[in-house]
Amino acid sequence: MTVPGAGMTADIEEQPAGYARLLSAEHTGPIARVAEAVARRRPRHVVFTARGTSDHAALYAAYLTEIRLGIPAGLASPSTITVFGARPDLSDALVVGVSQSGGSPDLVEVIRVARAAGALTLAVTNAPQSPLAGAAELSVDIAAGHERAVAATKTYTAELLALLLLVEGIRAGDGTLPADERAALDALPDLAARTLADPTPAQLAARYRFAARLVTTGRGYAYPTAREAALKLMETSYLPALAFSGADLLHGPLAMTDPDVPVLAVVGSGPGGRAMREVLPRLGERRADVVVVGSADVEGATRMVVPEVDERYAPLLDILPLQRLALSLALARGEDPDAPRGLKKVTTTM
Repeated sequence: MTVPGAGMTADIEEQPAGYARLLSAEHTGPIARVAEAVARRRPRHVVFTARGTSDHAALYAAYLTEIRLGIPAGLASPSTITVFGARPDLSDALVVGVSQSGGSPDLVEVIRVARAAGALTLAVTNAPQSPLAGAAELSVDIAAGHERAVAATKTYTAELLALLLLVEGIRAGDGTLPADERAALDALPDLAARTLADPTPAQLAARYRFAARLVTTGRGYAYPTAREAALKLMETSYLPALAFSGADLLHGPLAMTDPDVPVLAVVGSGPGGRAMREVLPRLGERRADVVVVGSADVEGATRMVVPEVDERYAPLLDILPLQRLALSLALARGEDPDAPRGLKKVTTTM
């Protein structure tokens, strides 16, 4: 008999080992070679194309690209090409398709059209033999292995780490990361294991079992984490969850928060986290039920503890307790997060 949530539980628990695997020479070497090839081409702008969970990894990479490389970056709307037949000039662009399965026809078509238009194209996927990888000039294998649950967890964090290695390798020019950066990354598997050991997410599941809706928020590198957390809660618990950047939350949606609407706030220790400090008091004024994901206590808020790291690395840790919250909450509500109703592992869109 299949135990509900067993697959998602195993996928979540494998993430520290997945970080270690992707950081091994077997996988960092090929990523460095791709990074060097991109650096040689000197793209003037970067366009990411993705769907679902991978869209949030792509958003993280867009922040990295603009902050670390100083190159304009954005997320494509695949329908402009696949539905409306647009053929944008992408001759000086790097176009990156991010997909766990590499099987979505619309992403494959965007990469095909971009390559024909003269763009340098790259696939970041868990399926190196997939159509997406075949359509792109370059590809990166995120090496996450088979994912048991429909809701993506370990493939998401593997995408984050692969994209981080790629961007930092491009910044280096030859794909080789500085020794201090490499040492910091090598600490991630142990930090991830420590984060997953915290019992707070399971405790919060009982508290929010009967919640009717929920808000997630963060700024900068934390914003993709907030969006991914909202998606996980919707996929697994069927709980309406709205994700906002901390700035956008103050531009209207703050009015919907009250003691009956839990707010999950991702608050790091860098510039993005400091920018959230102006948001938290406003939530306090609304008497909102706030849970902070971060390394420091926030007055009046419950905290899911993560170790303090460079803000670029924080998304690799911040999402872990939120994944566990989604898992625990689904089980508390009597659902099976391994097989959400109406969903498939590979979604086909055009």
